[in-house]
Amino acid sequence: MSERDKTKKLSEHEIDQLVAAQADNDSAWGKAVRVRRSKPASLAIPADLAARAAFLAQLHRTKNVEEWLTHIIQERVELEEAAFIGVKHDLATKAG
Repeated sequence: MSERDKTKKLSEHEIDQLVAAQADNDSAWGKAVRVRRSKPASLAIPADLAARAAFLAQLHRTKNVEEWLTHIIQERVELEEAAFIGVKHDLATKAG
């Protein structure tokens, strides 16, 4: 890659193409990084909401309410992220 190519700002699509092209080339990647799972965080919720969640967790036959809540929160976060990306894309399309 020339010096000029390094200073050019790449689009997200161009970055995706570059990464895909270099995916099997070990020399294109830096040293592997080890990542540790973070410690679980505690979250306080009102007792009536906890009771409702525990009831629904039983209906869904999950091991425990924590597992069910983790699943529900993960689904919601993914929906929110997708909505955010969609709005961001729409704004970029209208602006450009």
